[in-house]
Amino acid sequence: MRKTSFLTATFFLTVLAAFAQTGGKISGAIQDESGKALAGATVSLLKAKDSSLVKVAVSDKGGHFDFLQMKEGQYLFSATSVGFAKKFGASFELAASDVVVPAINLLPATKAMNNVVVVAQKPFIESKIDRTIVNVEASPSSAGSSALEILEKSPGISVNTDGIISLRGKSGVIVMLDGKLTYLSAADLATLLKNMPATQLDQIEIMTNPSSKYDASGNAGVINIKTKKGRNDGFNGSLTLGLTSSVYRYNGTTYLLPKSQNSFNFNLKKGKVNLFGNYNPNFFQGRNTMLFDR
Repeated sequence: MRKTSFLTATFFLTVLAAFAQTGGKISGAIQDESGKALAGATVSLLKAKDSSLVKVAVSDKGGHFDFLQMKEGQYLFSATSVGFAKKFGASFELAASDVVVPAINLLPATKAMNNVVVVAQKPFIESKIDRTIVNVEASPSSAGSSALEILEKSPGISVNTDGIISLRGKSGVIVMLDGKLTYLSAADLATLLKNMPATQLDQIEIMTNPSSKYDASGNAGVINIKTKKGRNDGFNGSLTLGLTSSVYRYNGTTYLLPKSQNSFNFNLKKGKVNLFGNYNPNFFQGRNTMLFDR
């Protein structure tokens, strides 16, 4: 009995550790009032405590949606579609297992035309035949956010701690800036987007099945980040300086060994030219003691 209990506990702890590393999955479905699946509906995952936006998904042909690699916590949904009123789902908790939420039924939007001025605006998410478009200005969290933060909240996109961008769980994604390849490493691209204000972005185009004109290395998908036309020329960047030290003791003597980690990242726009780069000078001092017995 003790052996069985031990094995059960070990297995449970292993599952918890794996969940903490990879995150959980949240899934559900969007329907109309008659229960018919709604494709192309925009589903927003929100934090339950303050309704701040965490991630956005678009329902597929069967009305299904999912969020992958999500952290544990309390969440709720809002869902909307063309011709339907926005609806909020009940809050729920993502803990040590995946969550399937009840189907959300949207009701047709009613329009009162008397003494009402209707102002048209771009939807946050547009579903096209070959791509999904995120209209950044329509995002409720674009103000004060970076381009990387907006990208992480976009449908199907995730960014790990190394700056590697994946689409629907697949790495090897082609990331373009205004239709041009950046030729940056994953970490450098993440740094560039982290230093770029979201207010400079117009749209994010997400292509999970790109056409043959894209290189074969982009079979995991293509993300094209489009900046606003005619935005002002200028310079932005960041400078990080770090100094630490470690202690080395030998034969009664204490040595302080300095270590410096620094980085400088910049983005310069002049007309149609975008120049970006980074410089990472690092310094450290070490000490080794070798004893020989002859």
